[in-house]
Amino acid sequence: MIHALLMIALLAPQDTSAGKTVYVKWCAGCHGDNGAGDGAGAKHMIPPPRDFTGAIYQIRSTPSGQLPTDADLLRSIDEGLPGTAMPGWKTRLSDRQRRDVIAYIKTFSTFFADTTQRPQPIAFGSPPGGGSGAEALRVGRQFYDSIGCRKCHGDLGRGDGPSAPTLKDDAGHPIFAANLHENWRFNGGGTVEDIYHRLRTGLDGTPMPSFSDLLDQKFLTDEQLWHVAQYVRSLSPPDAPAVRDVIHAPLTKTLPHAPDDSAWAAVDVYWFPLVGQIIHKERWFAPAVSGVWVTAVHTADSIALRVVWDDRSESPDTSWLTFVGRMFNALASDDSTREQPAPWPDQLTVQFPVSIPSGMERPYFLMGNSSAPVYQWRWSSAARTAAVPGLARGIDRFDPLSGAALGAQAVYDHGEWRVVLTRALASTDTASQLPFRTGRAIPVAFFALDGSNGEHGTRMAVSTWYFLALDEPVPARVFISPVLAMMLTLGLGMLVVWRAQQKTSYRRQQ
Repeated sequence: MIHALLMIALLAPQDTSAGKTVYVKWCAGCHGDNGAGDGAGAKHMIPPPRDFTGAIYQIRSTPSGQLPTDADLLRSIDEGLPGTAMPGWKTRLSDRQRRDVIAYIKTFSTFFADTTQRPQPIAFGSPPGGGSGAEALRVGRQFYDSIGCRKCHGDLGRGDGPSAPTLKDDAGHPIFAANLHENWRFNGGGTVEDIYHRLRTGLDGTPMPSFSDLLDQKFLTDEQLWHVAQYVRSLSPPDAPAVRDVIHAPLTKTLPHAPDDSAWAAVDVYWFPLVGQIIHKERWFAPAVSGVWVTAVHTADSIALRVVWDDRSESPDTSWLTFVGRMFNALASDDSTREQPAPWPDQLTVQFPVSIPSGMERPYFLMGNSSAPVYQWRWSSAARTAAVPGLARGIDRFDPLSGAALGAQAVYDHGEWRVVLTRALASTDTASQLPFRTGRAIPVAFFALDGSNGEHGTRMAVSTWYFLALDEPVPARVFISPVLAMMLTLGLGMLVVWRAQQKTSYRRQQ
């Protein structure tokens, strides 16, 4: 029924003049007045906006090399393309406006002029029975390797394959292999069906090929390709991570210092999104780190914070220098002199206020300022087992604190950094170093820099303020008091019953 209604809507008359009005107001800023993907915002976007003049579209239901259907175009407009700057317009534009703008977009390319042959979608079919069990995932992993997925996406799917530093689209722009652990960022959708469709259609204009020809060549069966899709989907969490404002750090007897200590598995993990720093020059619109996973614990006298994030390279890595050069060429620079690529390290900064605020007031989130500095822990892959505490007085000023003990251990493994930072709760220098206290909401923020993406200095990914709470031990009276109350209530109840029985017995004797 829904499909029939969609087809009726798409076949209704479309007005290109009305579509132009919508396009000029909402689309031209990125896609350009003539649809060439060269709008004012385009020079800040990786991947760049779609060039409609070439009629090469990534998200389609049609075979590789063919035009998309109107339903394909409508889906991209309605839902947007996660992982790119393209938002969804379903709730912002009316049905008529969206259909009209589709008609206008098609006027940018002569390929749509031939109306005698309509694009024909692939008959995708349905997933095989049996679900995504262990055997299906084993087969999926087997063909993930044999059809070459790991060359770009990596052995564990984090976009760190040996070909990853060389990837570019047909226009020469740098392009990341998708991180298969973040299906909520797949620009064609993150379900098993969506993934299977991309395997069949490919992403035209990018290095991602169509694997339909392997079915024709009987290199693998349709069922086996479905298993590849099921395996890829299994790499991401069942649900997209939800952002929670407070990191709860439970009390533990022993502090885990190693990133892979088994104790971390018993602690809740929290996910925080990061975005490009676009406030101060040099701005950065294409950060590589999209978020961090954080866990924390504390003992009676110390705290440990574990931060995990996906990173396609263990920087500094000279094999990515060409990629960085493409990135600098693709993105507009605030300086007239184009910076040359260099082997920069990966970096992580954890930020706190200098003292715990009594209310909701917090310092400026972007590394404080000269009048209200922030207390930071800075870690770099150039010195993996060391971190530097200090005061930031703005994005371009950091003053290290000498004599301040801050422990660090780090592991890089198949496209993932795992870093543990440890410190005593108390500090003798309370004027510069935050004293951690239980039972208080402590503001915390995160910054990450991927050196192999050209990130250093002010080019980085940033978060807003969140909170860290060191949970207090529950006093014994909290558990004992209810027990005593129950015993007292039970005793009183038994006394009342006994006295009632005594009265009844006495009356009978009378």
